Amino acid sequence: MPGITWFLPFIGHTGVCGSDGVIHDFAGPYYVSIDDFAFGTTVKYLFLDITPEDYERWDRCVKAADKTYRGRMHNICCDNCHNHVARALNNFKYRGREDYTMVSVAWMLLWEGKYVSWWALIKTYLVLAIILLILIVSKSG
Repeated sequence: MPGITWFLPFIGHTGVCGSDGVIHDFAGPYYVSIDDFAFGTTVKYLFLDITPEDYERWDRCVKAADKTYRGRMHNICCDNCHNHVARALNNFKYRGREDYTMVSVAWMLLWEGKYVSWWALIKTYLVLAIILLILIVSKSG
């Protein structure tokens, strides 16, 4: 992930929390990690609008997504952590939709997500900024 996120920092690794706040993430082939986020600490998050009355149903939907992805090969381009999150959202019919994809999950995080701190935001884009600065300086010289 580090190499990809240096050039495309908005992509990153995603997971989904149950109502207890524990992260579930599709971390590799046939493996869904629970409470052990695969690539370090959380940098950005999005609170979902789920009422306490729906917590039990949400938890069942997350567990169903986990079960599905424990039977899948991880593919960075086509069936990845974003798809796992999309499956949980689709199972729940979040916002009345059942058509979430890895792209729509990425867009939701990009537009609605919040960084855990200013430092997390800086760390996310710092390497890209340095690379772009080097490219600009080398082109102008």
